[in-house]
Amino acid sequence: MANEQFGPLAALIGTWEGDQGVNISYDYDKKEVIEEPYRETAVFNVVGDVDNGRQKIWVIDYTTAAKRKGQDDVFHTELGYWGWDPDRGEVMRCFMVPRMSTILAGGKCAADATSFSMNAKIGQDDWGVLSNPYLIENAKTIEYKLDCTIEGDTWTYAENCIMEMTATGGIVEHKDSNTLKRVK
Repeated sequence: MANEQFGPLAALIGTWEGDQGVNISYDYDKKEVIEEPYRETAVFNVVGDVDNGRQKIWVIDYTTAAKRKGQDDVFHTELGYWGWDPDRGEVMRCFMVPRMSTILAGGKCAADATSFSMNAKIGQDDWGVLSNPYLIENAKTIEYKLDCTIEGDTWTYAENCIMEMTATGGIVEHKDSNTLKRVK
């Protein structure tokens, strides 16, 4: 199977590591937004093509795990799928985190794009956000944004989960960014 069928996602296939991560999030103990460095490993594998009637999506699956710098314990994991619909010119990402929150984000781009963006909003029929009842009551993600650039063996991303936080009485932007290198 030729990787070019995966459009802009073909460049993600492989294993990536990066230690330039920055997590900006609300810390419940400190009762403030903090910034902390992290390192992460992400693995992308070919699933292949998936047919939805006439729609064909080229799919890769992935897992990622992040550790705070200087620590061995994983503080964040994700698993999910990235997809490319060549007929519609859409990239998409569906993933879940252990807090029992799921995001299906998407966006338009060209097959040969090296940069693309995706987004999702709560309450939409497409490109949406779902969370467990506790999160909806206390830290509801209302919007998700992702910007990616893949150039050769370097992948850079910036993502933002915009949340309504009971603890702050307002909006908090939980931002993560990293630059990773392909290691295999």
